[in-house]
Amino acid sequence: MKRSHKSGLGFGATSGIITPLGLIVGLYSGTESAVIIIGGILTIAIADAFSDSLGVHVSKEADHGYSTREIWEATFATFFSKFFFALIFVVPFLLLHVVTATIASVVFGMGLLAIFSYFISKMRNGNPWLAIGEHVGIGAVVILITYYLPVLIKVWLV
Repeated sequence: MKRSHKSGLGFGATSGIITPLGLIVGLYSGTESAVIIIGGILTIAIADAFSDSLGVHVSKEADHGYSTREIWEATFATFFSKFFFALIFVVPFLLLHVVTATIASVVFGMGLLAIFSYFISKMRNGNPWLAIGEHVGIGAVVILITYYLPVLIKVWLV
């Protein structure tokens, strides 16, 4: 796989998992509404995919080690991976009750993150358990913060 594809896929997949998970957990905690969560996921799939792919594009342009073709390959790989991974999280909310869908999304997303971390670590000849622990740990922190933030807002403002 080309380095531009790896770069875009790696960024897009990771962001396409962690960002929707944070959004799902936060919206669930604040609203418990499947409709609002699905709307949020679709918004993330579109707006954040464009934003992140532009960020990768500009970052690669600033790094003089990439050709114009590689820059665009990384840009498109980021967009499509971010968009695809974010959209996956709509499925549980179409099929399951909001509580079950939220739990399923967290389990599925963390599992994907662990698998992705494992393969990245193997490609770099690193310790897969260290990579999994690091990446899943960061995902867990995001989930905890985004769950408790609406709870705190309800306590403080309502």
